[in-house]
Amino acid sequence: MSRMDKYKKIHEESQKEDKKPFGFRREMKKDEKAEQERTRYEEPSYEEPRQTYQEPEKEFYYEDHYQEPKKKRFNFKLPKFKNPFKRKPKNPYEQKPKKKRSWRRILVMILIAILGYSVISFGIGNFAAKHDSSMPKIETQEFNGATSENGKRNILLLGSDTRDNISGRSDSMMVLQVDGWGKPKLVSFMRDMYVNIPGVGENKLNAAYAYGGADLVRQTLKENFGIDCRYYAMVDFQTFEKGIDALFPRGVQIDAEKDMSAYIDEPITQGTQRMNGHTLLNYARFRMDEEGDFGRVRRQQQVMQSVFGQLINPLVLLRGPYAAGKIWGYLSTDMPNSYVLTHLLNFGKAVGGLDRLTLPVDGSWSYIDTVNAGSALAVDTNQNAQAAQEFLGK
Repeated sequence: MSRMDKYKKIHEESQKEDKKPFGFRREMKKDEKAEQERTRYEEPSYEEPRQTYQEPEKEFYYEDHYQEPKKKRFNFKLPKFKNPFKRKPKNPYEQKPKKKRSWRRILVMILIAILGYSVISFGIGNFAAKHDSSMPKIETQEFNGATSENGKRNILLLGSDTRDNISGRSDSMMVLQVDGWGKPKLVSFMRDMYVNIPGVGENKLNAAYAYGGADLVRQTLKENFGIDCRYYAMVDFQTFEKGIDALFPRGVQIDAEKDMSAYIDEPITQGTQRMNGHTLLNYARFRMDEEGDFGRVRRQQQVMQSVFGQLINPLVLLRGPYAAGKIWGYLSTDMPNSYVLTHLLNFGKAVGGLDRLTLPVDGSWSYIDTVNAGSALAVDTNQNAQAAQEFLGK
């Protein structure tokens, strides 16, 4: 046997040994029916899906423009100031305590609104009066007024039947004082008092206006009664009628003292009634009775008292600033608007009434007949001056 045959035989024998099973291990046949019965009664098992780990996605930001490198600046910080008007952002979940209403603040706002309305209405009325073509314009007179010794600034009120500066005699003369804490004070002068007019001589008081206008009336009151006047205001009959009709479209309610018909174009019956501007003027000027000028002065004060007393009506108050501006535009006066505005409350106190005095006082006068003025009133100037000083100086 050759060497090649010997190697071939060894190789075949080694392959036969590999194919033989082990001696201690038996191959078992599976029973297919038993296997099916076993799987039938076993509970099915479910395998949970395995979650694979994934890395978080990275976010990438891209700039749309090129950013230049920041320049170095000085390290200087300005002080911070809090803006008191800057509103803080509202937090919808924050519950703020309810604010209490400040009645004082509400009252101040109402007063400011009323003042603004009054100033605007006054200006409109004043503009309308100054551009009223139906009324001739009137210029302000020269008036060298002076403040009284006690610091009060009295106002000389003159009533005339003409709008000329110096022509005719004054129909009524009064001094109004609104300074102080009490009621406004009103002094009425009877025009037939026989007094000394500076630079003219003795004559009736109402003649002073015809000789030298409002300033001569001021000088006459100062010399005979010791009354200083700082401002003046002249009202003519047309202005009075227009002012009353603008302020009281339904008329002024007044209690007429008696029946009146002599020398007036519209008869007046006794009793309570409403009078328009024209009728009220006739009532205030009437003097054709046994009382003469005494009764007229008393009725003039009654008219002023009624007018001021009815200003408290809310509808009248709404029209008041406009009517006051209109009357102010018709007046001849040297009173500045600043004085009127700063003393508006003092003028308003006249609604509660006026303290009144009429000169001459009782027991200080008598009737006389004069050569240059006819029938007049001779008065004790010292007694009347003392009464006027005590009344205005309180």
